[in-house]
Amino acid sequence: MKRLHDARRAAAGAARAAGDLVRGEFAGGRDGAVRAKDANDFVTRTDVESERLIKERLAGAFPGIPFLAEESAARIDADVFWVIDPLDGTTNFMHRYPQVGISIALVEGGDAVAGVVFDPLRDELFEAVKGGGSFCNGRPIRVSSASGLGEALLGTGFPFRVHEYLDDYLAVFRDLFVRCHGIRRAGAAVLDLAHVAAGRLDGFWELALRPWDIAAGALLVREAGGVVTDFFGGDTFLSSGNIVAGPAAVHAAIAESASKRFTPERVRPLAVDLF
Repeated sequence: MKRLHDARRAAAGAARAAGDLVRGEFAGGRDGAVRAKDANDFVTRTDVESERLIKERLAGAFPGIPFLAEESAARIDADVFWVIDPLDGTTNFMHRYPQVGISIALVEGGDAVAGVVFDPLRDELFEAVKGGGSFCNGRPIRVSSASGLGEALLGTGFPFRVHEYLDDYLAVFRDLFVRCHGIRRAGAAVLDLAHVAAGRLDGFWELALRPWDIAAGALLVREAGGVVTDFFGGDTFLSSGNIVAGPAAVHAAIAESASKRFTPERVRPLAVDLF
């Protein structure tokens, strides 16, 4: 357990250092050199510099552990590795919409065992280690007590990478929308999951995400008493990118709705073959 807490502290320090950079660039109004990785999927100089800074900090604290990081992603063949999102919400950042986050997780044996999500604009640090609970700025957090969709405010993200699934996604959206208090789409999955862990959102679902979008956030939710699975109740969310998270009753309702429109066979091509 000490090793996990050491990893959490190293990740927290790296996230805060990167957060100083992101906050300064956000306030300064400098987008850096923007390029498109794919349709509506961008990278700025700040993404690249944040990733470099995080890697340097983590390599100094834990030499020899490899990285799976968004801006330099390549297949990784290791049992233990860091997963890094140096700036989630890049499109928000480019437009100065104040919803961006930094996520770092240590993955071991296919599961996140230590992780942090940092909101540099609100100065909120969410932290967890496996078996140790979830915290925000040092205070324990728990998922909400919502007993079903009728009490729930949900978060989601639009499937901008896989437009061919848009009709199915919208069918799930409609089914949930008419049964819950509301649905929010703020554009930074790492913060959405952190807010589920803190009970601010009562549930979250999305498809075609990447490991760096969800590794730390999934750990936060689980350690805060919530349930995290793929659309079908399994543990493939890190590799498939299809995730449902929330307190048990809300999670079950979202998963039930998603599994009516999607099947494992249909979404298998969305899997990210990175580890």
